[in-house]
Amino acid sequence: MPWVGVFAALALLLGLVLGGRGAWLWQTNDYGKQLSDQATDYDRQLAAKDRAHGREREAAAAAALDQLAAQQDARRGLEDRLQEQAKTHWKEMGDAQQNQARLRDRLATADLRLSVIIDAGSVAAQGCDGKVREAAGTGGLVHAALRADLDRTHAQRIFAITDEGERGIIALRACQNYVSEILGRQFGTLP
Repeated sequence: MPWVGVFAALALLLGLVLGGRGAWLWQTNDYGKQLSDQATDYDRQLAAKDRAHGREREAAAAAALDQLAAQQDARRGLEDRLQEQAKTHWKEMGDAQQNQARLRDRLATADLRLSVIIDAGSVAAQGCDGKVREAAGTGGLVHAALRADLDRTHAQRIFAITDEGERGIIALRACQNYVSEILGRQFGTLP
C-alpha cells in the first residue's frame, strides 16, 4: 500500500501540475486576448487621430492654397493697374512732348511770340520811347495793357524750362500714383 500513497501523491502532483499548467495557459490566453483587444483599440484610436490630423492638414493646406491664390490675384490686379498707369504716364509724356515740339516750332518760325505785361506807370517813369505796344482790345484780360515781346532766344530758354518742368510734374504724378497704388493696396487704404 505504500505504493498507493505514492501513486496518489503523484496523481495529486500531476493534477496540480496539469491544473496549474492549464490555468497558466488559460490566463496567458486571456491576457493575450486582452492585450490584443487593447492594441486593436489603440490602433483604432491612433488611426482615428491620424485621419483627423490628416483632415486638419488638408484643411490647412487648402486654406493656404486659397490664400496664395487670393494673393496672386491681388498681385496680378496690382500689376495690371500699374501697367495701365505706366501706359497713361507715357501717353501723357508723349502728348506733352508733341505739344512742346509744336510750340517750339511755332516759336522758331516766329508764328508765336512770347510777351509780358508791363506796368504802364513804370514805363512812363522810365521814359520809354514807344518800343512797347498795346495789345488788341478784343480778347484781352487786361484792358489796354502794355505788352513787350520777348526776344526769341529768351523765349526759347523760358520754353525749355517750362518743358522740363512739365515733364517733371508728369513724372512726379506718375511716381505718386505708383506709390499710392502700392501702399494703398498693401495696407488696404485705397478702394
